[in-house]
Amino acid sequence: FAVDQAIKYWVKGPLMLRERGVIELVPFFDLRWTQNFGVSLGMFEATSPEMRWGLVLVTAVIALVVTVWMLREKLLGDILALSLILGGALGNIKDRYELGYVVDFADLHFGDFRPFLIFNVADAAITIGVVIVLARAFFMGDKDKAEVDGLMNTKAADAAESK
Repeated sequence: FAVDQAIKYWVKGPLMLRERGVIELVPFFDLRWTQNFGVSLGMFEATSPEMRWGLVLVTAVIALVVTVWMLREKLLGDILALSLILGGALGNIKDRYELGYVVDFADLHFGDFRPFLIFNVADAAITIGVVIVLARAFFMGDKDKAEVDGLMNTKAADAAESK
């Protein structure tokens, strides 16, 4: 959240990206001012104040669910991934709440080919967090859960012995 907001401050303030439009950094990456009125991939664009506040509400509920999930997790890898998702969601919620849109600026491209839409640090954090959660669920879920269960059973047995 803090990194996202710091970079957005820098993009909106000292870099004056809104006024400049585009800053070419390297042949395949630019900073390009974009106001995203939708959510992921520009879907569900908020075209009215009611839709804007609806998106704030829906994303806030999702952030709350992620928070509860994160607080219930025992595995550090899952907690870190959920932290990325939560921090990114909060960064974008803050933008939408204060500005009515999300500030996007990172433009990765190879010539005219753009593998992603223009995004921001919060979007990247959410994406990385989701990929980690999915990868852990598919590849490491049973092993890690068994280790945690074994550790919890050992602690419970130790506690029972000490009484």
